[in-house]
Amino acid sequence: MSAATLTRRVFGQQVPNFVGLTVSVLSQVSRRYKWKLIQLPKAGSGSAFRRIVHFEDKYTVKPLKVTNLAGRDPVTGRVVANGIGGGIKHKYHWIKWIRDGPEDLNEPPKEEKVLEVFKDGCRTSFVALIGTNRELKYILATENMKPGDILRTHRGIPRNPVRPSEGDAYPLGALPMGTLVHCVEKYPGLGGFLIHSAGTVGTLIKREEDRVVVQMPSKKLFSLHESCMATVGRLSNIEYSSTPIGSAQKNRELGNRPRSGLWHRKTGTAGRKIKPPPRVQHVGGKKSAPCNVLVLNSHHNS
Repeated sequence: MSAATLTRRVFGQQVPNFVGLTVSVLSQVSRRYKWKLIQLPKAGSGSAFRRIVHFEDKYTVKPLKVTNLAGRDPVTGRVVANGIGGGIKHKYHWIKWIRDGPEDLNEPPKEEKVLEVFKDGCRTSFVALIGTNRELKYILATENMKPGDILRTHRGIPRNPVRPSEGDAYPLGALPMGTLVHCVEKYPGLGGFLIHSAGTVGTLIKREEDRVVVQMPSKKLFSLHESCMATVGRLSNIEYSSTPIGSAQKNRELGNRPRSGLWHRKTGTAGRKIKPPPRVQHVGGKKSAPCNVLVLNSHHNS
């Protein structure tokens, strides 16, 4: 009998016995001392743990149902993002991020009519319902958009820049420099990925061969391909960022729970963070007397 066969027989008999002994020992350990690894997801900004939208298989303009998460992970049920919970439950309107149109320059642009502009509780800017033939879809409304407006969409890039109107969608390469845009595609065919918040806008700065440099609302510069689509104009609800919430009740209606601050009741975990006021700084007034300089004479100074 070879050494390999003998080793295989010995270990083949001992390993099952060891495994059975380990399982029997673990079964006798009380539940209190058992340890279970739970991997919590990264909280980030907390927007991912605010709500779950129940999307359908096919695009629809029917308002979708929403499940509020209140800052909890949908899998484990543990609180991941603090300060989220409560609020008014809104329906979600599915935005059609891709503005599709003809690519042939000989064809006229696709025209769509604005049917309604309304406020959506799940986003900051207003939403517009547009339609053409039997197709209906939601898009983000611009600053001066109103029912009855005609929106044009074309994917071709002509030799000379076009003269777009507010709400029209064209490739970045077809727009003149200095145009205000929003819902800009990051990659061709991805759909409006950049600049969604209320009142925000991007600006076309310069053109570099087949790239166009766009200045974001944060003053960052993005160099995007000229075939990326963008919608012309500034987003609606400009006063959103400058409008104060006004009251604690309104903040609760928005889905924000109270956080630790000067208005919070004193508790063991989230107390009032009251800091002492800074000391008064005396500016101007009487000048301080100059310090008397003492000169010590010694044989080292000579």
